Amino acid sequence: MSYEKVSQANNIVVGTKQTVKALKKGIVKEVFIAEDADSLVTQAVIETANALKISLTYVDSTKKLGKACKIEVGASSVAIIR
Repeated sequence: MSYEKVSQANNIVVGTKQTVKALKKGIVKEVFIAEDADSLVTQAVIETANALKISLTYVDSTKKLGKACKIEVGASSVAIIR
């Protein structure tokens, strides 16, 4: 379901830096974090989302998350934006 939600979203940002930027701008509806991603990479996203009370959804695979975003590489974090 989560991968499907990402693949059907019209507006997304992919990656840690872009997700944190979008969170700080206040344009994020939901954040997806790959559980198999390095915690050092995802820590900033998780902390920022929690501070702003944005819902976090965990998925099992960076590869599947990347594929849902229609990119050739894995994605550690993705945000659906307004």
